[in-house]
Amino acid sequence: MSPALAQEIPREEGEGGSRRSSWGLLVTAGVGGTLVALYAVATPFVTPALRKVCLPFVPATAAQIQNVLKMLENRSGSLVDIGSGDGRIVIAAAKKGFQAVGYELNPWLVWYSRYRAWRDGVHQNTKFYISDLWKVSFSHYRNVVVFGVPQMMPQLEKKLEEELECNTRIIACRFPFPCWIPDHTTGEGIDTVWAYDLKHSRGCETKSLEITPETET
Repeated sequence: MSPALAQEIPREEGEGGSRRSSWGLLVTAGVGGTLVALYAVATPFVTPALRKVCLPFVPATAAQIQNVLKMLENRSGSLVDIGSGDGRIVIAAAKKGFQAVGYELNPWLVWYSRYRAWRDGVHQNTKFYISDLWKVSFSHYRNVVVFGVPQMMPQLEKKLEEELECNTRIIACRFPFPCWIPDHTTGEGIDTVWAYDLKHSRGCETKSLEITPETET
């Protein structure tokens, strides 16, 4: 073998090794980037499931939305959707004239809700917050919508009992509250909606008419 050929062979082997090393780095970087992206996307969905009470995202059906709106007829004041998901209840209520607010733990769903509200032209009448429902006071709302699960309803019932005013209406979807007796019910199966007027559930008494003192004749 000539000296020139002997020098070419190691050079080619070195170049081939360099190319393989570059490809290895690219593959490693690609896999690492994919894992980071998956973590960023999945974390907001997985984290709620690790909490004591899991509130999964299950989109409201068209029938559920209509049943909620039916329970809001002749009502006014502010409205809050606890666990607002993709915002469809909040947006539907805003279209009916309510100043509507949604609280949701998943930031991706909150951002998507804001986009939907802007797309539907009701962003000025809606607000969406990234927050844990157990860390929020709902005392200033007069209409409360809840899409809950059985495990959370007793604790949420107690929280709302302590915070809300007597003239508040609470609308529960899919699962009723364990102790309160609903004032109105509509729908069937998973589309069932229960409405509770807190003045009845709490036993609030209406104020008696003011009696003017008798004047001497």
